[in-house]
Amino acid sequence: MPDKPSSTLRLTVDTDALAANWRALDAMSGAAKAGAAVKADCYGLGVDTCVPVLRDAGCQHFFVAHWSEVEAVAHHIPASQIAVLHGVLTSEDADYAQQIGAVPVINSVEQAERWQASGGGRCHLMVDSGINRLGLSPSELGDANVQALEVDVLMSHLACADEDSPMNARQLEVFKQTRQQVAHRSASLANSAGIALGSDYHFNLTRPGLALYGGVPRTELSGAITPVAGVEAAILQTRTICAGETVGYNARFTADRDMRIGVVSLGYADGILRSWRGQGAFTFGDKHLPMLGTVSMDMIVADLTEAPEVREGNWVTLPYNLQNAAQQSGLSQYELLTVLGTRLRSGNA
Repeated sequence: MPDKPSSTLRLTVDTDALAANWRALDAMSGAAKAGAAVKADCYGLGVDTCVPVLRDAGCQHFFVAHWSEVEAVAHHIPASQIAVLHGVLTSEDADYAQQIGAVPVINSVEQAERWQASGGGRCHLMVDSGINRLGLSPSELGDANVQALEVDVLMSHLACADEDSPMNARQLEVFKQTRQQVAHRSASLANSAGIALGSDYHFNLTRPGLALYGGVPRTELSGAITPVAGVEAAILQTRTICAGETVGYNARFTADRDMRIGVVSLGYADGILRSWRGQGAFTFGDKHLPMLGTVSMDMIVADLTEAPEVREGNWVTLPYNLQNAAQQSGLSQYELLTVLGTRLRSGNA
């Protein structure tokens, strides 16, 4: 087979920023140690890129959602450092955990029974303190199978850590009470935003995710967190349109003057959703190139007024400061990362 042509898309990952973000969050965790949520292919930025960086920065606790995510992460760290948040839904999950050595997060009485039936051993235990997602209710902690678990980390998850909500304090008190109900080696409550709530929320282990990859869920983190992701794409074509002509599907943009435009090799198939319409802008060096019209599946049209020098084949950047991009697109910072398409990542190969 001949060599593949170069991609017209690039996802860049600033690994120095990623390592610095973990170290900053670890320092902000005080006496607790920071882990890392690496689920969803490290929030879309790539396990093979990110996990070695986090490992080398000092991280020893890694969290995924699905058992299907374990193998890729285990290429870089011992499986015993990987926790699976969805727990053991089936006996096959439990058997796989026993064989590979990854740690299930037990979320129900049924999962506790299933884990014990598979041979038991080290696990984590999720207690629901008010978010009403996964986890045992405090009233279920007296179950015999739960009491028999070898719980390494007792965990819960905050619902409103990114807000100044009274629910944070309520969940904290519930979690403190559950610590008296089941034996465990250590405790973990805080996600990225929870770290910023202060030492009362840190316990022994924190579980940052979004902030590792450049997200800022609370203003207290603004000075400590650096953007990690970057999106770059090539100009496929340039053209000049006349006043009164329209651009793109449904003719959403009408030129009020003669203007030069460029077609960028990027679209909603790459995770740049239609909600960006009329809000986002590319950059070319220090030049600002607003998006025009509707985002297409594989193409976005940009206004080249500020950059008349741009030609076919030049590369433009979509700034991916997540706070700013969230305001421009209407998407959450989490979505901005996790919707990034595979063509962007394969463009780095």
